[in-house]
Amino acid sequence: MSRRERVRHVVELLDGPTPVQEIADRADVSRTTADDVLQRLQSDDWVMETTADRTKSYNLNPVGMLFDEVTDLIEAHSCNELRRQLTELKEEQEELATEYDASSLDEFREQLADGEFSAEELCEHRNVIATWEAINTELGLVKHALQLFDDVIELSSPRTDSPSTLA
Repeated sequence: MSRRERVRHVVELLDGPTPVQEIADRADVSRTTADDVLQRLQSDDWVMETTADRTKSYNLNPVGMLFDEVTDLIEAHSCNELRRQLTELKEEQEELATEYDASSLDEFREQLADGEFSAEELCEHRNVIATWEAINTELGLVKHALQLFDDVIELSSPRTDSPSTLA
């Protein structure tokens, strides 16, 4: 990978505000190179600059990530495929709700807080929570993709019905 690609790869793995020097160290590049790449990523709305412990730091931009993921879904799937995916995710969510006798993830968490469980059962519950959270995230992304599908397709398609400005 090039230096820029290494910095971008490190940024993709950030889990909170991270100082420029730490990003540079992880990417095995100079601080100047990391700072240059991070400033470009910021101008592309991919990261946000922040200050952590009085040190210039960067964090992923959640809004940019959301739009990237929704756009990727729209580019990779037809509207019908997204509808099928939405149905499948909803079925998975309902199966979890039925299996664990909880109407929502919050209710399932309440059961966990109120109950007495062995270490093995707690581990299973953590896995169920992670699965349920992933399903909820995917549901949200697919719903956004369906809501924006026509607009994204229209805006990304070349216009052939508009008069030429070269005439």
